[in-house]
Amino acid sequence: MDTADELRIDAPHRELLDQILDKWSLSVLNELCERPCRFNELRRAIPQVTQKSLTSTLRRLERNGVIAREVVSTRPVAVRYRITPLGKTLRHPIDVLLAWATQNMPAVERAREGFDGQEEEKAGVSSGVL
Repeated sequence: MDTADELRIDAPHRELLDQILDKWSLSVLNELCERPCRFNELRRAIPQVTQKSLTSTLRRLERNGVIAREVVSTRPVAVRYRITPLGKTLRHPIDVLLAWATQNMPAVERAREGFDGQEEEKAGVSSGVL
């Protein structure tokens, strides 16, 4: 029963969401929503990211039209990244997801603790330890 209002998660959707919602992309988008940044500014703002991961993340976001790369004619030549109008449209849905996560984190933590406790009990029973 397929309706026009039914949301489908097809391969292109999964790929796009994987590329936009991964941990480095969210951090980069958060920084670029504030102001355009050069590569090294992003590295300093997100110290956990490696140069390789940041480069890869920037290329994916640029390919998807979410950020733009501009060469600044300075000496030496520099590259600055900025969020695009398309990228700005991500702000609201990401804020909604973050609000959901914040609101529901206590319930998620309780569920995790319950699950982990059951797993520990299963492991103890299967190994003969009680």
